[in-house]
Order: sequence, then C-alpha cells, then structure tokens
Amino acid sequence: MNFQNNADILAKYGISLSETQFNANRTKKVILGMSGGVDSSSCAAVLKLQGFEVIGMFMKNWEEKDDNGICSSEKDYADVISVCEKLDIDYYSVNFVKEYEENVFDHFLKEYKLGYTPNPDILCNREIKFKVFYDKALSLGADYLATGHYCQKSNNNELIKGIDKNKDQTYFLYTIQSEVLKNVLFPIGSIEKSIVRQIAKDYDLITHNKKDSTGICFIGERNFKNFLSNYLNEQKGDFVNLQTNSVMGTHDGACFYTIGQRKGLGLGGPGGPWFVADKNIETNEVLVVEGQDNPALFTNELWAQDISWVTDSPSFPFKCKAKVRYRQSDQDCTVFLQDEKLHVVFDSPQRAVAIRQSVVFYDDEKCLGGAIITKRGESLATRA
Repeated sequence: MNFQNNADILAKYGISLSETQFNANRTKKVILGMSGGVDSSSCAAVLKLQGFEVIGMFMKNWEEKDDNGICSSEKDYADVISVCEKLDIDYYSVNFVKEYEENVFDHFLKEYKLGYTPNPDILCNREIKFKVFYDKALSLGADYLATGHYCQKSNNNELIKGIDKNKDQTYFLYTIQSEVLKNVLFPIGSIEKSIVRQIAKDYDLITHNKKDSTGICFIGERNFKNFLSNYLNEQKGDFVNLQTNSVMGTHDGACFYTIGQRKGLGLGGPGGPWFVADKNIETNEVLVVEGQDNPALFTNELWAQDISWVTDSPSFPFKCKAKVRYRQSDQDCTVFLQDEKLHVVFDSPQRAVAIRQSVVFYDDEKCLGGAIITKRGESLATRA
C-alpha cells in the first residue's frame, strides 16, 4: 500500500490521513460489521485506504422469511460477499439469532404486550452489536470493531454526533460506554451520506445505489401491524375522546398504537385530524385528541431510569439539551437525580413523550448518555 496515493484518495472525500497514522494502522486488525448496505460497504473501502487489515463480518440476527418468501439476510450476505471480493478483503458470517431473540425480540414483544412502545434498535446496539458482536471481534484478535454508524468519537473516547446531521445516530448509541468506544471505529462518521454513496460508486460496489433500510430490522418492508399480529393476541377495543369520554370508533388492539400517532387510526367524520394521546391497557382504550397541537399531547417533564452515561456521571442538577425521539431537535432542559431516577424538566413543553422510549442527553455535539422513560408529567390539559 502506498501512503501518498491513499491519502490523496481519502482527501478527495474529505477524510484526512497522516503518514504516522497510516503506518500505525498497518499493524492493526479491524473487524467490520457488514450489513450488506452501502454504509458498511464504504466503511470497508475507507478502512483499507487508511492502512488497516480489514475483515468483513456479517451478523445474522433473524431467520424468518418475508411476505414474499424471501429471507433478506441471504440477499444481504450475498452483497457482503460481492463487496469484500471486490475490495479483496476476507469475510465471515456469524449467527446471533438465539442471542437476538432472547435479548432483543422477546423484550420487544413483552413491552408491546404491556402497551408500551420500545426501541429495539437501542437494545440491539447495547446487547448485540456492542456486546456479543464486540466480544466476538476482540476474541478473534481484532484491535478494533468498526461499524457504519453515523457518529464520531473524540480522542477521550466520548461519543460525538456525526457530521451529517440528518443521519446522526448517537440517539441509538447512548448506551455505549467509553471503555468499549476506545476499541470502536466509525469510519464514515466524519462525512456526509452523499459522499458515502460516492465512495461506493467509485469503487463499483454492488451496494452503491442500494436503498437504505428503514424501520425495525426484523420487520423490514412488511406491514407492522400484520407482523405483530403473528405474536400478539389482541382484542378490539374503543377509541375514546380523551376530553369528552365519547367513543370515536373501534381499534384492533391498544398495543398497536403509539403516543402521537395519527396515521392508521381510521377515524373519519367531523373534526380531526385525530392523534393518540394516551392508552389504557386495562380497559383496552386508545385515548385520542383532535389536532396535532392539542395541549393533551404536551408535557413539561418526565422521569427515566436504566441510566447509562458514556463517560462519567455528571454532577446534578445540570443543564443540557435532550431529545425524546430520534428525529427531534435538541431541547433545553434541566436534569435532576431523585432516588436513582432522572427527573427531566424541559424549558418548553414536549410533544408525544412515550413511555419506554429513551431520553438522550447532549452537551453541544457530545452525547452524554441517556435513560429509559418510565413516566411523563401531567399534560397541559386534563381529561374531562
């Protein structure tokens, strides 16, 4: 490998490489988690240009076929093989189906049965990618585990937002602690998605124009409600107007709906649009309100537990920014510690806070950590 040639290529993509780094990297082995998508494919090219010995590893977590009888993991692994052979790197496949079912999917179903809306992506990162998979990589002699996440880490092993703010994934990664981060690389966290695709195109990788995966990995493109119906025996119940107590219609099961949801309610007639404001699992009622800015959808505070800090725990109380869902902009708040639970008070009301989702904290670009929401404060309206 030629340092200057590789450095010039990386510079074209906005990635810097010093000769000292290049020479140090040449003694390091990296196992790269490859999904068969464009992000991890471009990671492989970047890592090789940086001088690392790169091994691609495909992680199989799910075996069920989709509605068309196709097992997507087989197609994804075929794409991994194509990319690795094109880049002349070794590749392997590991099977974590059992671990995924026990540590992620079973928990996912349990939470839905209780009427909550869990986030399996966060659990998968904590229990599989940066635990089981991470341990496997290091046991095989890797110096680093690399992934295609859009995030960065500081020299002090702090978790930093990715350059591409539309793709930043730190919300899903807040459970990774600095002791693990020191052995993790995020090769594309410092570049935009458009550059990632350009890298894959320049190297003629089969994934360069592959559609980004969306939604929950084990559901894929299937109808979410239909998928859950295979595992949950839910009964029909009533949509109830939160503020008048009048019945608005019939739903297929309270577990299928989440706070703030508008689509799929099937509530026509006068008024609207209608949004889910709360659920009563004991009575199997889904409580709805009219209008996306209805006060019943907003609260000023929440409580959370299962706390995870990337580095050391901050001193309480402290001011920072936080988000209660992935696509939300950062919100100013004050965080208190009460009986090993976090009490988060926001400067402005927050919409559609959902129990069992995560609240994640930030200091500018640095992700401090987060916790699981267990209780939301009183809404800005009260039920009639």
